[in-house]
Amino acid sequence: MEKIKVGVIGAGSISEMHFESYKNNHDVEIYSVCDRNEQRAQEKAEKYGAKKYYKSYQDLLADSEVDAVSICTWNNSHAEISIAALRAGKHVLVEKPLCKTVEEAYAIERAVKENGGKVLQVGFVRRFGTNTQVLKNFIDSGDLGEIYYAKASCIRELGNPGGWFADKERSGGGPLIDLGVHVIDLCWYLMGKPKVKSISGNTYNKLGNRSNIKNKSFYKAADYDPDKNTVEDLANAIIRFENGASLMVDVSFTLHAKEDSIAVSVFGDKGGAEIEPNLQIVTEKHNTIINCTPQIDSLSFDFHKGLQNEIDHFVSCIKKETETISPVQDGMEMMKILAGIYESSEKATEIHFD
Repeated sequence: MEKIKVGVIGAGSISEMHFESYKNNHDVEIYSVCDRNEQRAQEKAEKYGAKKYYKSYQDLLADSEVDAVSICTWNNSHAEISIAALRAGKHVLVEKPLCKTVEEAYAIERAVKENGGKVLQVGFVRRFGTNTQVLKNFIDSGDLGEIYYAKASCIRELGNPGGWFADKERSGGGPLIDLGVHVIDLCWYLMGKPKVKSISGNTYNKLGNRSNIKNKSFYKAADYDPDKNTVEDLANAIIRFENGASLMVDVSFTLHAKEDSIAVSVFGDKGGAEIEPNLQIVTEKHNTIINCTPQIDSLSFDFHKGLQNEIDHFVSCIKKETETISPVQDGMEMMKILAGIYESSEKATEIHFD
């Protein structure tokens, strides 16, 4: 079988992980690169042996040699490029979030249906972590029983990356759409993807990007500007599902907290589990509570391994060996949840779904 020729659109920081993972897959040829910064596209093409590089994604999509694309651009271009790629007959792996709005999500879903046979996979990378996959097997086997409650927290005390991350027009929002999408999706996926019934959410913009802070370093986007920030600092929400289950979440770019932290847990009527910061399973046996620690290489999320698994899964889907576990429908449901939290905060009321 000929190698699958892949084009990577957007050569920013996250693209490096895509390039490395494609390079490690023997069924793939990194064929082309596109970036608005043509020099950066050329540099990535030379580094990874791509035959072509482009400044315009339309030019890359017009190349009939390209079989599939990874979309690693700003959030506000995800829908436009995904739809164009599907119409050009390409398989698509689009970084999370799927897009910026629910309306865009519906448009992408229509494009998937209209261009049947082409894979669109949403980059919910935490679904592909070893700790997630192990726990999912326990849950699917009924060991935790009915999952009725989950909670997720991803807190940065000083971690607004600035640049496009801090520009609502390009990003669609702040920590909720950047960090929250990961932990909310992780819980929702492990809960069996129940339908949302209602959302009550809050967002706060009290601290800005805290560019005044000295003596403490943090990640900054390539286009970091200390004077520009239009996204929230913190978001929290309680999400209720039609099956009676509920999820509590809080995420921040910046908060007067002691340290960065992540904690994700799910609870069922036969057992519970903490998946972050380390996988632990709690159950009962002989009227005694037992804490179980699986013997796996990494009890916490390994980003490099997770993204490699995600890329390998995408390639397997293209080869028709399996179906994606991160389809467009899941991306659309996640956009409904994120948009619902923002709407609830804006209107200061609970949002109900039909």
